Amino acid sequence: MASSLAPTGSGNKALSKAKIAKQDEFYTQLSDIENELRHYREQLHDKVVLCNCDDPYESNFFRYFALNFNALGLKKLIATCYDGSSVAGGRLPLLDIEGLKPEGKQPYAVEIINVPDVNGDGAIDLTDVELLLKSDGNVSHTLKGDAEYGAGDFRSAECVNFLKQADVVVTNPPFSLFREFIAHLITYNKKFLVVGNQNQVATDEIAALITNGDIWQGNYSGDMAFRVPDYYEPRNSRFWIDENGQKWRSLGTGCWYTNLDFAKRHEKLNLFKKYTPDDFPSYVNYDAIEVSRYTEIPVDYPDEMGIPVTAVSKLSPDQFEIVGFSGMLAKPMADLIPGQTGSGRFYLDLGGGEFKRMYDRVVVRNKTL
Repeated sequence: MASSLAPTGSGNKALSKAKIAKQDEFYTQLSDIENELRHYREQLHDKVVLCNCDDPYESNFFRYFALNFNALGLKKLIATCYDGSSVAGGRLPLLDIEGLKPEGKQPYAVEIINVPDVNGDGAIDLTDVELLLKSDGNVSHTLKGDAEYGAGDFRSAECVNFLKQADVVVTNPPFSLFREFIAHLITYNKKFLVVGNQNQVATDEIAALITNGDIWQGNYSGDMAFRVPDYYEPRNSRFWIDENGQKWRSLGTGCWYTNLDFAKRHEKLNLFKKYTPDDFPSYVNYDAIEVSRYTEIPVDYPDEMGIPVTAVSKLSPDQFEIVGFSGMLAKPMADLIPGQTGSGRFYLDLGGGEFKRMYDRVVVRNKTL
């Protein structure tokens, strides 16, 4: 992932402050990219792939696609970045960076239409990619930006032109701009596979897209570890420094968002538990039952059920209809019970005038009943 983005004018100083404040620079591991991309290989054949939040000389997304360019049968690979990576030449150098980047650390794009065996050793490796980038083929060029957005900003006119060329966008966008980034891709009707946070499903924009079947979660969700820049401050949890001095952060709710179909998405859950009112109480402020774990979805219940949003990736569209999310469906408690002020979440009645506020829920219906 590259950096958070800012318009021109206040420029790079404002951008640097934003990056530090929002801590948007999370660098995805190559193994995570490889494990996810193997589910979509056929859909990438003869396609133009765009990595539009990726410094090619630091990004594992660029590394994956450059090394697998021929194996995937790509038509073209484009990568753009806003500015030089804050870890450039430090902890994450994928190539020999000194003297390789165009005009130092200015924003730039790399366009590749083939990756030949430049060194003639019979295999495509990082040496071939490095020699290709150093060649006179003009695969790299700096970006200028426009009156509204800085050079390399995915919303700038230059980068929109790259987006129009692309068939599929694959990247790790800035978390603070995630909803705007997804909306941008939807506006241009692009296929995509991007890293995100499972908790994004609780936002109005992402919840609406998932409910409408416009996007869904990819194959993997759960723990994901990311390299982070040196300026990131230590945390009490999900932070460590490895033996090489590299700082790491992790998310327990990491995931992929996509509108590319894949086989595992159509695998149905094996349900076994029977419905009883005692095991599955109804919400006070919405007509649905509470299911605390997706593994306990009752096999015989035909109506609406609320389950944790972390289960979204487990829901086959062949088995379940997504009705919506608690943030869009929950009725204000004040409309139902005098003196209660809760809103935006489902509540359970514990008796004796006590109510339990639930975490975000996705509401589903079993389509097979």
